Amino acid sequence: MTFVQELEPTSVWSHFDRILTIPRPSKQEERIRDYVIEVGDRNNLDHRIDASGNVLIRKPGTEGREAAAATILQSHLDMVTEKNSDVEHDFNSDPIKPQRDGEYLTATGTTLGSDNGIGVAAMLAILEDHDLQHGPLELLFTMDEETGLTGASNLDATMLSAKRLINLDSEEEGALCVGCAGGADSALTLAVNSVPNSASNQALRVQLSGLKGGHSGVDIHLQRGNAIKLLSRALNKALTAAPFQIARIDGGNMHNAIPREATATLVLDRSDRATIEDCLQAEFKDIRSEFSAAEPTMEWSITSSDSVSASATVWDTPSTKTLLGLVEALPHGVLAMSLDIPGLVETSTNLSTVKLQDDTVTIAMSSRSSVASALAALRQRIRATATLAGASVEEGNGYPGWKPDLGSELLRVVKDLHLRELGSEPQVEAIHAGLECGIIGEMIPGMDMISFGPQIDFPHSPDERVHIDSVGRFYTLLTRTLEELSLPA
Repeated sequence: MTFVQELEPTSVWSHFDRILTIPRPSKQEERIRDYVIEVGDRNNLDHRIDASGNVLIRKPGTEGREAAAATILQSHLDMVTEKNSDVEHDFNSDPIKPQRDGEYLTATGTTLGSDNGIGVAAMLAILEDHDLQHGPLELLFTMDEETGLTGASNLDATMLSAKRLINLDSEEEGALCVGCAGGADSALTLAVNSVPNSASNQALRVQLSGLKGGHSGVDIHLQRGNAIKLLSRALNKALTAAPFQIARIDGGNMHNAIPREATATLVLDRSDRATIEDCLQAEFKDIRSEFSAAEPTMEWSITSSDSVSASATVWDTPSTKTLLGLVEALPHGVLAMSLDIPGLVETSTNLSTVKLQDDTVTIAMSSRSSVASALAALRQRIRATATLAGASVEEGNGYPGWKPDLGSELLRVVKDLHLRELGSEPQVEAIHAGLECGIIGEMIPGMDMISFGPQIDFPHSPDERVHIDSVGRFYTLLTRTLEELSLPA
């Protein structure tokens, strides 16, 4: 236990304190699921687990409100596992180490998991709150949201009976989310040809680090640098000055996080080292100038490497040029803004990872749009670009968006309560990110849905932080909403 359990409201923070100690990477949520079930069991509440591992706990309405319409509360159990390269942390076994930074709670060089751990903690607090007045509740904890919303996609919807849902996976205080983008991933595979390394060659390790990264949906409009794209840009420029070959390349970690770090190991003739280094340094200087406002802590390093032996194989020159050209040509960032909702990103894509295994390079692209045809056109563009480079493409099925319903009764209730209880008029918005609401709403037509949460900054990056006092206001809005929804008509 840490100081976190003593924050207010303690009913929420004590659960989050425990959640910090439970490893919960995507697809490995068994331990956090066991904790959720444990909380339900000790409060004598029934639970059900579907074939995908999603958990539903039912809590009957309090006395006098048993006949009210049921409400679903929903959060996901997994977290994004990002860390700084100089931090020793095993997300499969180590607890998250929290620290307070003024008004915020953050972690020590890793993601905090407030996305969506605060939502889970709030639901567990409600399970244990015997004074709260509410109607029948169906508390749905989904699996594997962060790697493609697969828990929700494979949900056994027959578990649910309610026709209104409050999703707790939003990250902007004072905002009520009523819509989200759909999305889909593309996996590109490029075969590279290897040749024997020359004994006269020298190896250089080129690394870009210190970028902010962030959520590939909600942060994509901030014009932060993509470490993979920027490294490729510099290497492409260096190829115009002198030849080199790639021995290995690596960048990014998660499909839904903007890459913060990327590294390449080059082999080159010793006589060309000064020329290549000078070219790289000049290009890095330009990049740093361009991104000085968005990426003030960006760092480059060029060092000698002894990781490539004289007997090793390296990529041939055509493979080196093709890979760097492909990464340069692939789109990244905001591609279109909404013409209907001012300030909303309509279409974007994130070049999220590049990995080398044997003689194959894989590149992951995560694309989003609130317009289905625009998403399809973007994936077609990625496929065409890959095909020109000789790469194969595997496309995932994707997930649907959530169309806003500004006439929603649930929206009306929460808007009124926000003004009455918190003293401010909330913003009503859609977000450029995937929410499980889109999937659940497609499964159960007519579902009235809304999403809100506390203030969480920089999710999906080691800079992730949650505003401590906003959690109390979020929980007040949630509990008052449940009380209001259970009043007799």
